[in-house]
Amino acid sequence: MQTLHVDVDTWLHRLTPRVKLLALAALGVVLFLTQSVPLLACANLVGAGLYFRAGLSIRDALRRLRPILISIAVLAVFAALVGPLHAAIVTALRLTALALFAATVTATTSTAAFIDEITALAMPVEKVSPLKAADIGLAIGLVIRFVPEILDRYQAIREAHQARGIKVRLVTTLAPLIILTLRDADNIAAAIDARGIRRQ
Repeated sequence: MQTLHVDVDTWLHRLTPRVKLLALAALGVVLFLTQSVPLLACANLVGAGLYFRAGLSIRDALRRLRPILISIAVLAVFAALVGPLHAAIVTALRLTALALFAATVTATTSTAAFIDEITALAMPVEKVSPLKAADIGLAIGLVIRFVPEILDRYQAIREAHQARGIKVRLVTTLAPLIILTLRDADNIAAAIDARGIRRQ
């Protein structure tokens, strides 16, 4: 199974997961509070600078961001059609900056470190609810781990459609993607239960 983590040694990798997660949360709050286009543009430049120093090649870095950037572009066009242009630009810059910072965190933090840190941060939730901190950490870690697998599977489905001369459409690719993803999720859940991880 692939991972979004890039195994190199940079100052970003040496930061603790807690520092990176708290910084990402704080940046998210700041980005959604400001309406300044110049400030958001600067945030995008900083985010891009950090992301491209995470140890990825330019090609891989852009390939990882392509789906989210396409989604942001579609959302921005829709926002421009139904509302003021300034709001559409702010939305696009805000989401792009957040995506760059989030991608930097995932590229510089291993899945195991994510799970350990989120489990530790979720301990107060365990005291006031029936949820288990370890289950929360495991669930989020699996989501992060599954992202590249889902993207690769979608690409494989597209290539299979093209090889058979079938026009690639969202309707024809979404159903097999969901079925394959749910099947893998069931297999992983069965493996987790077989090892008694959720009963420890």
